[in-house]
Amino acid sequence: MSEMPNIRTGRHRVFVMHVHLVFVTKFRHKVFTDSHQRRMEEIMRAVCADVEFELIEFNGESNRNHVRLLVNFPPKVAVTKLVNSLKGVSSRRLRQEFPDLVRHYWRGNKLWSGSCFAGTVGGAPLTSIKQYSEQHNRPT
Repeated sequence: MSEMPNIRTGRHRVFVMHVHLVFVTKFRHKVFTDSHQRRMEEIMRAVCADVEFELIEFNGESNRNHVRLLVNFPPKVAVTKLVNSLKGVSSRRLRQEFPDLVRHYWRGNKLWSGSCFAGTVGGAPLTSIKQYSEQHNRPT
């Protein structure tokens, strides 16, 4: 297993699970500067570390309204817990550290839209998994 660095282990599990997340600002306001992005990445890395997730990739463009994350996560923690933590903590800390963002918070002091995109990624392509499954006998 040491040959495959992406495999993580827990007390009773061995896993490789990744999720692609996209968070969009409330009303798609284009609010992020480079300094916002740099600080947001630091905040999100810390949140991930707190709940045993690993932030593999963080992307966002300045003057944009969304960020993209690639996160490695253990099966014992729900992705919704991560999403809620990332959005809540980043919104609160960015509001405290960057007073210029406050004008973009509207009704309820929310930076992020209530929705997000979450998609699992990694491993074999679906066609390979389907083909592998089809090669095995069905129970009768």
